Amino acid sequence: MKSPIKPSHLLATLLSLTAFNAAAAEKVTLMLDWFVNPNHGPIILAKEKGWFAEQGLEVEIQEPADPSVPDKLVAAGKIDLAVSYQSTLISSTAAKLPLVRSATLISGPLNSLIVLNKSGIHSLADLKGKKIGVAIGGNEDATIGTMLRSAGAEMDNVQIINVGWALSSSLASGKVDAIWGGLRNFELNQLELEGYEATAFYPEEHGVPPYDELIFVANKNKYDPEVIAKFNQALEKATVYLINHPEQAWKEFVAYSPDTLNNDLNRHAWEDTLTRFALRPGAVELKRYDDYAAFMKKFDIIKSVPAAKDYVLTF
Repeated sequence: MKSPIKPSHLLATLLSLTAFNAAAAEKVTLMLDWFVNPNHGPIILAKEKGWFAEQGLEVEIQEPADPSVPDKLVAAGKIDLAVSYQSTLISSTAAKLPLVRSATLISGPLNSLIVLNKSGIHSLADLKGKKIGVAIGGNEDATIGTMLRSAGAEMDNVQIINVGWALSSSLASGKVDAIWGGLRNFELNQLELEGYEATAFYPEEHGVPPYDELIFVANKNKYDPEVIAKFNQALEKATVYLINHPEQAWKEFVAYSPDTLNNDLNRHAWEDTLTRFALRPGAVELKRYDDYAAFMKKFDIIKSVPAAKDYVLTF
């Protein structure tokens, strides 16, 4: 007959196992593209509900002081992963930075060209002679220009004004007649909450190749395939959960930082973002990346076209 296990021995065993699991957890530093917002829903839920930990990962989420640095920090080996953009990754790869795409967070464009309904602008052709506000200048001919040309207009027909990050307020105040770069899940809702009815024109419907809005990037020379696979598995579990249980997931998401997340704008944005998350974060279509790289080369945004197979991980 076996001797019964003493409570003290059982407690010691449990503590030992807990200590072992904690010691065995793989630490991963993840820098977001911006401060935490509904676009990051699966990341926050995977951490808060323990799904990263379930995969043996201890994920440290960081917000950037400067949104332009996350990719550079990954390339320099200072952090493990960063939330970035497909176009940024292509530019960085063309510039020989050692980066790879490891997963997709939001699998379609969010950028849009927005006008107020009261402006009388009902089509892209109506923008002739109008002012278009942008947050960051430089690539307007590729994006705005392509959209305008799909409607028989040209860049020479409009005036581009750099309004910084004051996109919505510039449009609402009449400083500009349209804005480019407003996110369809945020700026449209922000304008509506402020009493302005607005309409968005979507680039992928007007000649711009479709692309992944938000992705994860890792260092090409330092990433661990096993860690990436575990990270993606936890992310997929969180994505499925928030899509199947949006109301409960919303409550758990805002609990991460109630003072900054629990507001009307984020609530509306949450609902508009649900259908845009990548249900299979690790899945990817290489042609989608090659096509967009060719588009960027056409407008001299990049000088050479990197092959997607060389900078896109597939799981």
